[in-house]
Amino acid sequence: MLYWLTAWSDGGDFFNLFRYITFRSGGAFLTALFFGFLFGPPLINVLRRKQGKGQPIRDDGPESHFAKSGTPTMGGLLIVGALLTSTLIWARLDNPFVWLVLFVTLSFGLIGFADDYAKVSKQNTSGVPGKVRLLLGFLIAGLASYWATMYHPEPLQYKLALPVFKDTLINMGFFFIPFAMVVIVGAANAVNLTDGLDGLAIMPVMIAAGALGIIAYAVGRVDYTEYLDVHYVPGTGEILIFVAGLTGGGLGFLWYNAPPAAVFMGDTGSLALGGALGAIAVAAKHEVVLAIVGGLFVVEAMSVIIQVLYFKRTGKRVFLMAPIHHHYEKKGWAEPQIVIRFWIIALILAIIGLATLKVR
Repeated sequence: MLYWLTAWSDGGDFFNLFRYITFRSGGAFLTALFFGFLFGPPLINVLRRKQGKGQPIRDDGPESHFAKSGTPTMGGLLIVGALLTSTLIWARLDNPFVWLVLFVTLSFGLIGFADDYAKVSKQNTSGVPGKVRLLLGFLIAGLASYWATMYHPEPLQYKLALPVFKDTLINMGFFFIPFAMVVIVGAANAVNLTDGLDGLAIMPVMIAAGALGIIAYAVGRVDYTEYLDVHYVPGTGEILIFVAGLTGGGLGFLWYNAPPAAVFMGDTGSLALGGALGAIAVAAKHEVVLAIVGGLFVVEAMSVIIQVLYFKRTGKRVFLMAPIHHHYEKKGWAEPQIVIRFWIIALILAIIGLATLKVR
């Protein structure tokens, strides 16, 4: 919105600052952070009052989780509200990729909100049936994938770009659409599975989003793409503003989600943020790199898949409990120990993912 102030600029005044994505990203970050600090306490009070007993706790979960009974959920509303507000204020609203990531984020957030509402209203952990959530998720992802493809340059449409092998483009034809759908839905559900400990999911999401935001900014600038020898995708630079809003909103939420959590993000937040990561990767043509920078989420999801398949086949378990962060809880690791170590892993993976911009 504020970008339109540049219409009053002669190129050498204060209004000219609004032309720069980096300046507006800083504004988006501060706006979202202020939003989180301002609306965090009243939102938590409302959620606590409306939900009563808070998020239901699994009976078969680690015993330490029973102490969290009564903690309200749906805290993802704070993050989504912060990033939505900051993006609408600071981003160029004529940019299709901005609306793409907002569409995916809000749509998956609505699915998560419905799931959280079903859980707290019925006071069980079932929520919306998994098949319904997946169906809705794939419908949203299908629209987003086609949307992104239509705004990609013609040489990149329906093609998969590979990191390191930068001259390689795999022409997937129409099959690129279902592939991109899996990327978005997979990212949403992987983040959802990771959200099991206080502060565990939000920091890796911010780290992965930060890496993807830098990549989106780089591939959206022709001079950077020429220097890095990566594919140019006009317009993706504006996604950095969305990422800045996500980071500011995420830090504002973490203030209240740090152990012991005053609020959980719930599926409202985890599905929205995971979907956002997938949408950014598809928009910036870095779907494969998402598996690197979001490698922690991949491991969490794979631990569940392996556990389920192995148990169905043998009746035995590979992990003491899945997702894998619960395995380490069962082994006696303290919750803050798991959370901080997983943050470190997420940071390492993000740096590796960023390195693919230059490595050939």
